[in-house]
Amino acid sequence: MIGVWQIIILSLVGVFILSTLLALIDILKNEFPRNNKIVWIHVVLLGSFFGAILYFLIGRNQKIKHYHK
Repeated sequence: MIGVWQIIILSLVGVFILSTLLALIDILKNEFPRNNKIVWIHVVLLGSFFGAILYFLIGRNQKIKHYHK
């Protein structure tokens, strides 16, 4: 039988994995200046959850914005 602590741990692991995947998808879908895309991929992969948090706090502002008329 699954207890409360197992549910909490599984939920946290799910959040960690989901945040990492969302950060990687966002990085791969967008353009960055110079080699920033490669750098952010490494930060997220090596830093896992904390790398994803860093990307969402800092890296999203570095994306190249395309304006459509």
